[in-house]
Amino acid sequence: MIVCLCHRVSDRDIRRTVADGVHNFEVLQDETQVASACGSCHDCAREIFDEARRACA
Repeated sequence: MIVCLCHRVSDRDIRRTVADGVHNFEVLQDETQVASACGSCHDCAREIFDEARRACA
């Protein structure tokens, strides 16, 4: 599912980035641009990010 419409970032993109070793939300934003434009996807993106981190732990 597309999480960030502004930058076309999907939940899979977020999960893949976490699996590749990104464990900081701000770094995720730098690498994918998620939640860096209008901000309306921030909460959803953060939730998926946190879920993906727990799954990798």
